[in-house]
Amino acid sequence: MSRSAHPAGPRHADVLTEGHYSAPAADLNVLDEKVWSRTVTRDADGALTVGGIGVARLAEEFGTPAYFLDESDFRARCRAWSEAFGPDADVFYAGKAFLSRAVVRWLREEGLHLDVCSGGELTTALDAGMPAERIAFHGNNKTVAEIERAVEAGVGRIVLDSFQEIVRVAHIARSHGVRQRVQIRVTVGVEAHTHEFIATAHEDQKFGIALADGQAAEAVRRALALDSLELIGIHSHIGSQIFDMAGFEVSARRVVQLLAEVRDEHGVELPEIDLGGGLGIAYTSDDDPREPHEIAKALSDIVTRECESAGLRTPRISVEPGRAIVGPTAFTLYEVGTIKPLEGLRTYVSVDGGMSDNIRTALYDAEYSVALVSRTSDAEPMLVRVVGKHCESGDIVVKDAFLPADLAPGDLIAVPATGAYCRSMASNYNHALRPPVVAVRDGEARVIVRRETEEDLLRLDVG
Repeated sequence: MSRSAHPAGPRHADVLTEGHYSAPAADLNVLDEKVWSRTVTRDADGALTVGGIGVARLAEEFGTPAYFLDESDFRARCRAWSEAFGPDADVFYAGKAFLSRAVVRWLREEGLHLDVCSGGELTTALDAGMPAERIAFHGNNKTVAEIERAVEAGVGRIVLDSFQEIVRVAHIARSHGVRQRVQIRVTVGVEAHTHEFIATAHEDQKFGIALADGQAAEAVRRALALDSLELIGIHSHIGSQIFDMAGFEVSARRVVQLLAEVRDEHGVELPEIDLGGGLGIAYTSDDDPREPHEIAKALSDIVTRECESAGLRTPRISVEPGRAIVGPTAFTLYEVGTIKPLEGLRTYVSVDGGMSDNIRTALYDAEYSVALVSRTSDAEPMLVRVVGKHCESGDIVVKDAFLPADLAPGDLIAVPATGAYCRSMASNYNHALRPPVVAVRDGEARVIVRRETEEDLLRLDVG
């Protein structure tokens, strides 16, 4: 089929009145730097390159769909976060965003700490050589086996999430003859999202111990009374994809108030405060994330001011960026399969992946960008919905975006900012094979998580 053989879908002039999406960029061939990793560019022929390698070569060698992770960008973001907070704070990479043994090695080499929230993540971290003292173990329902593994390994902190867990960790630590360092995760009544926060009761959730009704204070009492636990601080996490620091200010004020109450009741000043993660990234040109140095200064100023007001020494701050580090460093490469124009509505563009490699659009109504990357085009923009190949009407990758009207089967398109939560949440729906993760750096590409095979599926099916 020629690049203009299929009937064109609606042009942008016909559909902007619906108001569900941004207007097309003035030039669809121009890449918005905010949503792509730092080494991404177009070559002389108009094709996208990352780390000096063109997408045509990447597709030929590794196939599609596939995640391509810009290692140089990942490492640079690690250094930016570490330098922004300095030696008097700790940066824990949130492994749930994306974790592999290669990523653990990069984190170790760049001096970051690591936050894990399952036995599998802990195993990966230890196997790849992350020092146990630089690991924090999260989770609202850690099993006895997981806690035992963490205590035996000597993880630097276990974040306690319930009254039962206080007793459970203390018992296991005592049985191993160690004094386990712990933090208590509290819910502070603040739920923060992209551009808003609601400072009311949000205790109705599975994570943490509520400040309301003195529950967090009681948790502190119980932890301090147990010789096998060393309570080092309070942990708080207020949401995800946050751009506004206002929610953090409310959270810090309430956590510091708890620290002051602990001092007054127990004569103890806890030395650490963990403000969690959730810092936002740019998925579309409308998103405007802050730089690490801006975030570090804002959080440091907030905590210092609140502690001075309460007459407390400023505790050591920890933060947990995951998405903010890995999210922008990767894109997913797809091949266009079928193109189906719906007159007066939009054109459906089907690709060879879908909700099995990116569930976030279906699950969270997430917004993404998309670009034609195997070539450039001077054709008019057309409104498209990028969908997958799965037997599910909600199998949507990008809800509404603009691509050139001469898009054709066989073209390569890419969705940027898919480093976080896409491979981590990938599935075998319809027995799809999960895509590989390919690290690209300085003209070289290597698989760090291989593509699944049909043999992998059959190996697990014991029949």
